[in-house]
Amino acid sequence: MKVFLLNSFFVILFLISCKENQESKVVETSEKVVLQLQPFKDIKADDVENIASQIQKIYPNVEILLPIDFPENSYYQPRNRYRADSIIKFLSSQTKPNFVKVGLTTKDISTTKGNVKDFGIMGLGYRPGKACVASSFRLDASKRKEQFYKIIIHEIGHTQGLKHCPEKTCFMRDAEGGNPTDDETDFCEKCKDYLKTKHWKFN
Repeated sequence: MKVFLLNSFFVILFLISCKENQESKVVETSEKVVLQLQPFKDIKADDVENIASQIQKIYPNVEILLPIDFPENSYYQPRNRYRADSIIKFLSSQTKPNFVKVGLTTKDISTTKGNVKDFGIMGLGYRPGKACVASSFRLDASKRKEQFYKIIIHEIGHTQGLKHCPEKTCFMRDAEGGNPTDDETDFCEKCKDYLKTKHWKFN
């Protein structure tokens, strides 16, 4: 009886140890996703190329697609805006496995948030997802390029599976209805560790 109990104890201890090892082990995904920058016709080609070069410093698999028109059902006439959720749905329908489309625009975009039917936003991305969209409309004109990059990389982070981050200097912090991009400096170490499993490269 004592031998049986002792053996049972070691079996349980082994199983717990295995579980802990599995949870702590970082598993890198085998497939490398290609990020496709999808400009809408309102945005300048030079701005898109600048964004691509910045992203490629930490994730090299980036393509620039030809500019397209907004899907017709995305326009919200009462406020002269485009619905981000409709844009994402359209882009997702055009996206093959192992690709993520990143819609880029200078136009105002919005979505439903809580009881607010048409809430103006800077970007939207589902977690995880095949598409996201970012807009430079609400950004500071004097810092637009820098802030726009941060909005874009935030939404791409969501498509990769990242949640909002409590670190105030992290690209993945929640905007909470404002524009906190000036406080953001990089992905925090925890978010970087996660993105490394998705083949992102950081110095």
